[in-house]
Amino acid sequence: MCGIAGILSLDKGPIGASAIKRMCDVVSHRGPDDAGYALFSMKEDSQGRANLWLELTDDNFKHKNVHLAPIESDYARQEIADSDWHLALGHRRLAIIDLTPKAHQPMSDSRKRVWIIYNGEIYNYLDLRGELEKKGYTFSSKSDTEVIIYSYLEWGIDCVRKFNGMFAFALWDNDRNKLFLARDRYGIKPLYYCRKEGVITFASEIKSILASANYERPEVDLQVLNEYFTFQNVFTDRTLFKDIRILMPGCFMEVDLNCGPQNCVRIQKYWDYEFSNADFRLSETEAIEEIRRLFTQSVRRQLVSDVPIGSYLSGGMDTGSITALARKHLGRISTFTCGFDLSSASGLELGFDERKFAEIMANQLKTEHYEVVLHAGDMEQVMPELIWHLEDLRLGQCYPNYYVARLAGKFVKVVLSGGGGDELFAGYPWRYYRGINAINRDDYLRRYYEYWQRLVTDEEKKALFRPEIYNEIEDSDTFSVFRSIFDAGGLDPKNNDEYVNASLYFEIKTFLHGIFVVEDKISMGQSLETRIPFLDNDLVDFAMRIPPRLKLNNLNEIIKMDEDEPGKLRKYYQMTRDGKNILRKSMQGLIPEEILDREKQGFSAPDASWFRGESIEYIEKLLYNPEARIYQFLNPNFVRTKIEEHTAGKVNHRLLIWSLLSFEWWLRQFVTK
Repeated sequence: MCGIAGILSLDKGPIGASAIKRMCDVVSHRGPDDAGYALFSMKEDSQGRANLWLELTDDNFKHKNVHLAPIESDYARQEIADSDWHLALGHRRLAIIDLTPKAHQPMSDSRKRVWIIYNGEIYNYLDLRGELEKKGYTFSSKSDTEVIIYSYLEWGIDCVRKFNGMFAFALWDNDRNKLFLARDRYGIKPLYYCRKEGVITFASEIKSILASANYERPEVDLQVLNEYFTFQNVFTDRTLFKDIRILMPGCFMEVDLNCGPQNCVRIQKYWDYEFSNADFRLSETEAIEEIRRLFTQSVRRQLVSDVPIGSYLSGGMDTGSITALARKHLGRISTFTCGFDLSSASGLELGFDERKFAEIMANQLKTEHYEVVLHAGDMEQVMPELIWHLEDLRLGQCYPNYYVARLAGKFVKVVLSGGGGDELFAGYPWRYYRGINAINRDDYLRRYYEYWQRLVTDEEKKALFRPEIYNEIEDSDTFSVFRSIFDAGGLDPKNNDEYVNASLYFEIKTFLHGIFVVEDKISMGQSLETRIPFLDNDLVDFAMRIPPRLKLNNLNEIIKMDEDEPGKLRKYYQMTRDGKNILRKSMQGLIPEEILDREKQGFSAPDASWFRGESIEYIEKLLYNPEARIYQFLNPNFVRTKIEEHTAGKVNHRLLIWSLLSFEWWLRQFVTK
């Protein structure tokens, strides 16, 4: 797990190569163990040599890379100044597999034809390595990075289809003058890019792009701002930073410098989810057995590491099952839980502290268990640094995740997470039922869109935005953005099973992707790698084939829930005993029945209560301030009304209030007034 950064000239004009160090330094938290740089020139030198390259390290790591000059050295400064460089690659390393200097990046093949900077883990790399060795390839390291290089040399960029893991990488083919940027199937690891004035700048984090010389003054993308305050997420490939985009999951970008600068970039999707049950022939018993087999296989695959591995333990089925299997293979492991002081909570939020159930699991599995307990007021203490790490605002309250990642990062470098189980096995049934019994596709989309306006409805936007901002976004149709997800997936549902599958597709493409973007920034902010055992290729492929009737109860029963309602997961499960039915049956015998059959509880602080109590002074200080940055874009009267509705207990606006606080801090951190 690492941080990558790069600058490429599309017209073979010189770049500011020295900026690559700044781009890597600003994400040093992603890779505290090593740093490396490689510069390339595509013009002939005085001796007629083309495609020159210069490999460098960093002063802080010259003891690990004694054969490389530090980029700060006089020699390196002179070399950088004396040549026109057209490509710069930079890498910060969090060492997980092969801790030796042989796994240093940027890495190349033995003939210096192909260079790579890479962030992630390929869990099937040993299988691929064995296959490549049979074809005559030899390896100098034990890293999965080198396997990617030789996979490319054997199979071309289609090698990404063979990788079972999480990754974002940049690969430079020095012979063919081609750069490839690629991202894993599911979007677990992020990769951003900006194309401006004949240059592409790319990196694991946006702040690296901001640190380059190619992006001067951050501006807000107003279309994305509209998306964010509709969905509390961004469904397109754009970000709040104007002109900075994210490479979408399951895609690669090819930059061919043999073409003209206007036509040299293409993006291709190489994989997508497909929830289709037409060929499913297994009985429920057979399906349960296969899920258990594939899940066990996935956890075992994701335990490959040369450093200690821990696990989050929330007290629920997903993390409990992962921890139980990891414990069998690794012996005693460390587990981590976040709890909450509920002395000022009320209603269903009184059940938000899951420490009791996590402790039951930790005691049964004999893990080395650690807990952090949050109180009202802990949110405001962490907001500035949290938003700086997040940078790409998505989804709801994530400060508890930040605190528990900080706890885990003190003890391990790798942690297992239960993400993806809900999205694959239908853990949010009250959402899917919004589209059940629809008249047709358009009726389904309209009903589902109405639900997914999580923050502000279309009818309220004129009141939310300042007049001049609203005029800019008035023609921006967020329903079209919503519908485009289904269009891109070729989805035309016609019955209730297909409506549920369409909802699963939509949520795993948008909601889960947003979770992954947030989780990456939170964990890597603590130099911690998060692994997602539910997102294993074989397990995902099988889960998508399982029909909804095995995941859910009666699809004709519609029970509506308010997305803002605290404890909605527990309440729904108490009423219906519905959601992830076949996964529960698959985990029987692995974890205690009291964990397996307990009501589902999302990982959330009691913010509805705290935002009416101890935190209200902080909220009012920031958001009632007429000089608040958000009022360059938003209407202060609208904001005040929503806060007053919440504090009076009329409407639960906890998601909106969190998003307003986040946007305020985002503007303070990244956009000059």
